[in-house]
Amino acid sequence: MLNNPTISAMETIGLSYMAHAYREQLDLPRLQELTFDERLGLLLDREVCGRANRRLALQLTKAKLREQATIEDLDFHARRNLDKSLILSLATAQWVASHQNVIIVGPTGVGKTYLACALAHAAIRQGYSALYTKESRILADLALGRADGRYSRLVQALAKVHVLILDDRALIPLTPSHTHDLFSLIDDRSGIRSTIFTSQIPVDQWHASIPDPTLADAILDRIVHNAHIISLDGDSMRKTAGRKQ
Repeated sequence: MLNNPTISAMETIGLSYMAHAYREQLDLPRLQELTFDERLGLLLDREVCGRANRRLALQLTKAKLREQATIEDLDFHARRNLDKSLILSLATAQWVASHQNVIIVGPTGVGKTYLACALAHAAIRQGYSALYTKESRILADLALGRADGRYSRLVQALAKVHVLILDDRALIPLTPSHTHDLFSLIDDRSGIRSTIFTSQIPVDQWHASIPDPTLADAILDRIVHNAHIISLDGDSMRKTAGRKQ
């Protein structure tokens, strides 16, 4: 007699996963052999896991990761200079807690973006927020925001993201306006947030892509001084069958 009101009460106060688990318990007579504390523990575990999975799904949606990549899917056997011990260490997201950066460089097709997304996914699983974008795209968005009045809101929103992926760093030379926007973006995050940069261009050549030498020094100092640098090489992974990268 009390079963339906109990389920309704759970749903009313937002315990939907617990309510579903309770329905399952009612259909399993053998669970009646468990103690009250044991059954309550199972219900609470379902609610906690359900909420955690919902938060993870929401954060992954917000992150807009280009690749559905995880650390578990990385191919450490491919000959591309991928240091397994370093990647597994980064997967703990301690670098995010320490507000450090990650720089992934290498030729096209070696899995730079995939690795960046896998590290961001690992950080999301640890409770951090993330966002994927290309450097050219975010600079275009900032320029547009300056024109239509959204600039400050956009900069503030980007500054709050725990892990920002800037894909294709230094792929094209920057304009003076883009240089100032990039400096503002990097400066706002320096020491308080973490950024993953990917690039086909070696780090020691990034300076040439920034027209103002003084700002170039300032930008690169903020990016590199506390960064983990991963240099990949080898053949394009796009030639390899399967999804692991």
